[in-house]
Amino acid sequence: MTEKYVPTVRELLDDAAAKHGDKTFIEFMRGGKLEERSYAATRLNALAVCRWIRSISAERMHIALVSDTSYEYITCLTGILISGNVAIPFSPDLSVFEAVNLFDRADVDLLLYENAYEARAAQILKSCKTVKQAVNIGDAAYFEAIYRDYGENSPCAALSDIRVDPEACAAMIYTSGTTGVRKAVMLSTRALVGNIMYTDYCTDIFTEESVALSVLPMYHIYCFTGDYLKNMKDGLTVALNGNMHSVLNSLSVFQPRVMRVVPLIAQTLLKVVKSAMLRDKSLTPPEAAQKVFGRNLRWMISGGAYLDPALVREYDALGIMLRQGYGMTEAGCRISVPDEGVSMASVGRVIDVCDVRIENGEIQVLTPTRMLGYYKMPEETAAMFTEDGWLKTGDIGTLTEDRELFITGRVKNLIILSNGENVSPEAIEKKFQQLDIVEEVMVYARSDRLVAEVFPNAAYIRDNCIEDVKSVLDKAAEEMNLKAKPSHYITKVILRATPFERTESGKIKRKAPEFAVQ
Repeated sequence: MTEKYVPTVRELLDDAAAKHGDKTFIEFMRGGKLEERSYAATRLNALAVCRWIRSISAERMHIALVSDTSYEYITCLTGILISGNVAIPFSPDLSVFEAVNLFDRADVDLLLYENAYEARAAQILKSCKTVKQAVNIGDAAYFEAIYRDYGENSPCAALSDIRVDPEACAAMIYTSGTTGVRKAVMLSTRALVGNIMYTDYCTDIFTEESVALSVLPMYHIYCFTGDYLKNMKDGLTVALNGNMHSVLNSLSVFQPRVMRVVPLIAQTLLKVVKSAMLRDKSLTPPEAAQKVFGRNLRWMISGGAYLDPALVREYDALGIMLRQGYGMTEAGCRISVPDEGVSMASVGRVIDVCDVRIENGEIQVLTPTRMLGYYKMPEETAAMFTEDGWLKTGDIGTLTEDRELFITGRVKNLIILSNGENVSPEAIEKKFQQLDIVEEVMVYARSDRLVAEVFPNAAYIRDNCIEDVKSVLDKAAEEMNLKAKPSHYITKVILRATPFERTESGKIKRKAPEFAVQ
């Protein structure tokens, strides 16, 4: 682990504006027109929001943001961080019931929301005992007035002259709640910024000439720290996608060099490339890829879920490097990042601001960017750390001498059979996921026997005129069993008619494993 100088968010913002000035930092489509904001303008607007927030209350506030990514979202999130308040981002899919519960638990004082959330925001304001005010950040004209009225020459200019404690809680990010109660991860600005200060293994990607397309929502720390804070540090132009229905248009308009994705997005875009090749059989794979991704895309960095090496190979054939990294909110975000030399099956190399060790199979992390804890949950916080201060990731994996990290499963998902055997369901699921007929799969125990529950790929079944899906899957399970230990045999395949329920981050919500011995 290498000690790094860690600037504050304000210093990061000031330095970027001083270095890049009028260069375009944020670009986006609004009302069918392309709009751009420079590094200097973004700094001025974020400072104006900082002053506006501090004019609302001199006391430290917990501020919820419920919105998709927009320029106003960015200036608000930045303004909160440099004002000494606490940002708590949420998905705009958040229901009123869940919002009231989580806002009460997080002591939310102020709600900032997008246009589509107007009706729910009104209900929350009536029902949530802690929220005192709600403001629509989807009103661009309203925020243009804030940028003007709270500018550097306004009577409120001195309100941004504040030194924020870099060790204090600056953001609370709720876990997705795959199992159990959702927890608010408390992160300082030192953690948020410190986690992006690592030395890149790929030195020719994140350059000042590059455009990064921000596809994932910034209420996920992976996107906020990567697509915003890191790109600010590196001097890139950040193109905002808007919503998932706009991705193809955004690729065409912004011609990005790099984008961060989750595997599902990569899979969906690959289908579009294959469709282009079917329509025009003269196209080579790289030519078809250019029609979909534009002429510049070179790197796609995947996170959030398992990335199938078969998908990686297909992207390699398109001339695009698709590789996966690894991290967790509790670590400040990144733990490892990919480069061109890593195995397709790895999650990259451990960054130089972290150390990793493997204890009893579990990946454990030592990093100065670790969380401050879970808000108002001291027992759950203590359970996340070893006695000597290492963060327990809950992931099972291996680490090579050159810091390449491999993940094989989750500690909490281990199936413990009556004979004492530990089975990682993910290892078996990966075998099923290599089958074209499988869309989604979950492996779990039933009466001390392993079961694979499969949601099949309807398009593949239709295109290949498969009549007996169950027989195909049963045969595949038999072939897997021939190479597996008896304790790892799949004894039954169950077909399901609907996709699995997923968390906000796109992970399948698992069934609790059944243990023969309690």
